[in-house]
Amino acid sequence: MAGLYSSIKSSASSSSLLLLSLFLFSVAAFAFILQWRDVGDTNFIWPSLKRIEFPAMYTTTHTSSSCVDALGQSRSISFPYFKDWKFSYKLGLKPKICITSSTSARLEQILPWIYYHKVVGVTNFFLFVEGKAATAGVSKVLESIPGVKLVHRTKELEEEQAKSRMWNETPMSRYFYKPCNYELFVKQYLNTEMAIVMAEEAHMDWIFHLDTDELIYPAGTREYSLVELLLDVPEYVDMVIFPNYESCVERDDIHEPFSEVSLFKKNYDHLTEEIYYGNYKESVRGNPGYFLTYSNGKSAARVQQHLRPNGAHRWYNYKKIPNEVMFHEAAVLHYTYAKFSDLTSRRDRCGCKPTKEHVKKCFFLEFDSDIVVKVTENTNNDNILKLWKQLLKTRGSQGKLLKSRTHLWS
Repeated sequence: MAGLYSSIKSSASSSSLLLLSLFLFSVAAFAFILQWRDVGDTNFIWPSLKRIEFPAMYTTTHTSSSCVDALGQSRSISFPYFKDWKFSYKLGLKPKICITSSTSARLEQILPWIYYHKVVGVTNFFLFVEGKAATAGVSKVLESIPGVKLVHRTKELEEEQAKSRMWNETPMSRYFYKPCNYELFVKQYLNTEMAIVMAEEAHMDWIFHLDTDELIYPAGTREYSLVELLLDVPEYVDMVIFPNYESCVERDDIHEPFSEVSLFKKNYDHLTEEIYYGNYKESVRGNPGYFLTYSNGKSAARVQQHLRPNGAHRWYNYKKIPNEVMFHEAAVLHYTYAKFSDLTSRRDRCGCKPTKEHVKKCFFLEFDSDIVVKVTENTNNDNILKLWKQLLKTRGSQGKLLKSRTHLWS
């Protein structure tokens, strides 16, 4: 693949999308409670008002030769609540794939994230929940979904994690006893350690660590299937790397990023040097780096003895150096700073003093630090919106230019 940007088709007017989404969410939540009392049932149906075509289930029509339709041109006005969707996971299905995540997100973000990954073949989710994700109502809905296991942050959990051998390992020591993102990074490591044990007990074959603003994009498969993708991985391979693509926002009224964001900046691992360096200045737009946040992708590990996390993006093994390969089409779609409210929520996450010195103690990514300081300095919402458009929004004419270059996509 050679283009600099990929796109997915978005539809539905923004004026009606929020109301419809809230209504459909209520229907879905109520349906969960009614449908999934028997967690052992492996045949289940996703609720909705209307049947919509979706990749891996129906044939979609591609109308543009210049834009990549990363999620298959779904015309849903409220992805991903669908009617009469039946997922039958046979006991012998291989490979069995699970995702672990540490999240405090709202239900309206977690539900479509789970839906999507069930479509592409993930069977189990080990979710370490805090904040809004750990509230009684949200937990009840999530626990009713087959294959979803919640772990709440309790005193007992912290006492168990205090025994981890991580605390004696040098690579992670620079993150210890620091606030905000540093603390989150340590929690993710400890939670993933426990998720590996849970994956072994559930007889999983592969494990991912993902955040709830990331979707696995199994490009290169005939049926848009993560199972198909991992089934072809040679047995000697222990870890597969998915380069990340970063969302580029074209509107300032995004409510549901998974269905409304359509433009992505490709990872340099999926580009030629000519295209990457030739378009670098234009794509950066004055920000600190090519990507706003991380650029080293995410990875899946084959579940086996002595497996351990190596940060939030990679895996290691206490007994051997893992054999790894990188996918040249499949990727992780990262919906970062996709909504205007993401700016203020990032500022309010930790309560750090709004100075460069103190903020750098909370965030280890340069863009995060810079944006928190700038947002704190601009308390007026109009000024914050202006800042958001300046730093993050891809303007219409620029978006068309960037999309036109994706004809190099193979």
